[in-house]
Amino acid sequence: MGRYLVRRIILMAPTIIIVTFLVFLLLFLSPGDPILLLVPIEEVGQLTDEEMDQLRSELGLDRPIYVQYADWLLDVLRGDLGRSIHQRRPVLDLLAARFPVTMELALLSVLLASVVAIPIGIYTAVRPGGLGDLVGNVIALLGVSAPNFWVALLLIVLFAVQLRWLPAGGFVRITDDPIAHVERMILPVVTLGSALMAVTMRLTRSSMLEVLNEDYVRTAHSKGLSRGRVVYVHALKNALIPVVTTVGLQIGRILGGSVAIELIFSFPGMGKLMLDSIFARDFPVAQGAVLLITISFMLINLFVDFTYALIDPRIRFV
Repeated sequence: MGRYLVRRIILMAPTIIIVTFLVFLLLFLSPGDPILLLVPIEEVGQLTDEEMDQLRSELGLDRPIYVQYADWLLDVLRGDLGRSIHQRRPVLDLLAARFPVTMELALLSVLLASVVAIPIGIYTAVRPGGLGDLVGNVIALLGVSAPNFWVALLLIVLFAVQLRWLPAGGFVRITDDPIAHVERMILPVVTLGSALMAVTMRLTRSSMLEVLNEDYVRTAHSKGLSRGRVVYVHALKNALIPVVTTVGLQIGRILGGSVAIELIFSFPGMGKLMLDSIFARDFPVAQGAVLLITISFMLINLFVDFTYALIDPRIRFV
């Protein structure tokens, strides 16, 4: 397993370099001059070409793209992600403030979806064609079809505007007010968890149906084992492998794709930070955010791979 871990870590490096360079290149090819964002609107026409060139030189924007990228990559290896052009703050500080918010949102959404979807998926697979199976399929279809932003607006209208049970948005850190923190996490978590819940439910059901028709399951039944032991001890382990894979991928998707939810609920997370940095052409922040999300996604996939061995002891890594 140690050799497998080292091999996977080595293979991560080229992927990280390619992804960050592509983002770096796209930002440079996008229209607009980032220098103009640092200058007040009333002073834009008053700056001379020499003053504009001096600002570019101070920020290192007058060098070739590949030189800027190489310098940035060397700084990253030393633990320095640079400073934000727009906010004039270290990028590492901005990421440290935003990343825990999105990570908490992603993990709670996955936890909610897994706790609800996996038992329902097992139940509908064990009793196919029944009323529970029909209701589960309808719920899963609705969850997959409904866009996240639409679900978010419905939840806000129902629970925040009509019933007034929960706040419509905003974020409070758990260290400041634990109760307010939990109240403001409920709607975003349910919103993100609903789509993942539907996908996990359908995948658990289809995977369980396939496993329940295997020869070893029929053999376990013929030996007189109880139905619960056959389902939860023999069948579930094999059926969970594709489910775990999907759940791991969904965590990565939420980390990089929760922009709409963070905007709707006014959450200061990574999605909003990336969107703001791209619109502001804040190169260091965009690069740092993409780097962090890429590494997080790869580490999650690595963790999922090792989870296979815990689910099914027959799986070994060489």
